[in-house]
Amino acid sequence: MCLFMYINFLYFRFLLQCLEDLDASLRKLNSRLFVIRGQPADVFPRLFKEWNINRLSFEYDSEPFGKERDAAIKKLASEAEVEVIVRISHTLYDLEKIIELNGGQPPLTYKRFQTLISRMDPLETPVEPITPEVMGKCTTPLSDDHDEKFGVPTLEELGFDTEGLPSAVWPGGETEALTRLERHLERKAWVANFERPRMNANSLLASPTGLSPYLRFGCLSCHLFYFKLTDLYKKVKKNSSPPLSLYGQLLWREFFYTTATNNPRFDKMEGNQICVQIPWDKNPEALAKWAEGRTGFPWIDAIMTQLRQEGWIHHLARHAVACFLTRGDLWISWEEGMKVFEEYLLDADYSVNAGNWMWLSASAFFHQYTRIFCPVRFGRRTDPEGQYLRKYLPVLKNFPSKYIYEPWTAPQHVQEEAECVIGRDYPLPMVDHREASERNLVLMKRVHSEQENTAQLTRDVADDPMEIRMKRAYPKHVEETGRADGFLETTGCAKHFHHEGELKSLPCKWPSKVIQVPELSGEVM
Repeated sequence: MCLFMYINFLYFRFLLQCLEDLDASLRKLNSRLFVIRGQPADVFPRLFKEWNINRLSFEYDSEPFGKERDAAIKKLASEAEVEVIVRISHTLYDLEKIIELNGGQPPLTYKRFQTLISRMDPLETPVEPITPEVMGKCTTPLSDDHDEKFGVPTLEELGFDTEGLPSAVWPGGETEALTRLERHLERKAWVANFERPRMNANSLLASPTGLSPYLRFGCLSCHLFYFKLTDLYKKVKKNSSPPLSLYGQLLWREFFYTTATNNPRFDKMEGNQICVQIPWDKNPEALAKWAEGRTGFPWIDAIMTQLRQEGWIHHLARHAVACFLTRGDLWISWEEGMKVFEEYLLDADYSVNAGNWMWLSASAFFHQYTRIFCPVRFGRRTDPEGQYLRKYLPVLKNFPSKYIYEPWTAPQHVQEEAECVIGRDYPLPMVDHREASERNLVLMKRVHSEQENTAQLTRDVADDPMEIRMKRAYPKHVEETGRADGFLETTGCAKHFHHEGELKSLPCKWPSKVIQVPELSGEVM
């Protein structure tokens, strides 16, 4: 498993819980998990000799780092005359076969990807779980000091201070994953009609049916999830073949894996041929304020606080903070945001994380850069009373709902009554959203115009879920002006903070209908 340099205790706690759960499952089969400490190049040659190994089997890793690591392990095994068996199980399809079917090149649009997989053989059903009956009298030789030599390490052993550590919002392990899968599938009406529930404050909280960390860590088989969805759909919609949209969340994941697998620069802007080259600002201070939830915009700060505390945020929340960091307000590279997500998000694997950040920054895959998320109205539309903000930003909990999304607009006496004076107890907004978004929009137009050929590589309006769903939602004036600031908001008027200290009431025009955005990190995520 690839351990990135940006990982914190949330990752390791989840990983160790996964290993503990796996060890517990193996005990029921008269076996145990062996956790080996060390680098693969040092460990494998030694184990080949000590354990008299003649066969090595592992899961195919499609990520560039994993492929390089596994190639080195195969070489070590070959030198030791050890047979190597590699199985594809972390993805639904053999990614190389998709690329081969596309003339040796990865499909760069989701529509093309769907066309290719529709031509491939049907997926094989998952194998049945191993049972004690299958194992029979087969047992694993164990030593009395197994736990000392090969036991799952503790967080303390890995150097983490666990004093006062809150309980995990996302417990790791296959047992938890399968329990969540059953809860997820119980929502038969959702599966049958494929209708997402309406957004509200509770939608922003971690769901007991969320599955994305478990898919990322391999606790939940994507094949099992795929066929469980299929079976349930056929039961509810008798004699009806499931549409591809039923598997959208899995297939978007598969699409990003396919586009990334042969692109070692997929997580970089420079040298990445599918990524628009944007002259982002380098502003460590602004980046730190964003990452630490100190932007002065409660909606943004609450999201980033939830991320650091729990290791997960709703897919719409990801859209909001990603847009704010990049093309919306701060004009900071998506690579910096990707690293922060990589550190804290439990489901942020290499391909999906990088792909989503290129998407949300309008660097690749999505190019409707005129559509900008308002850091005030987007959250207010979802949670008018500010329950989410009060949970993750308790410093603002006493503010009236009228002011909680823009606390700097509250009269001084309201701030004092709320025991939170803006600029003292909670920061002022770090930017003027309107000024910043207008400036950035001009820059994005220029960059996309100059690099139209690059932008077109991953653009296909026909398969763009945001484009399709926004057609009816955007009034004529938006198409004419090219502005869609205040995303997900109605026509209205808003007060904006200016660094000189005055408050101005600026007319803002927004589409009158709620716009649905693509669920890249999805309901399962």
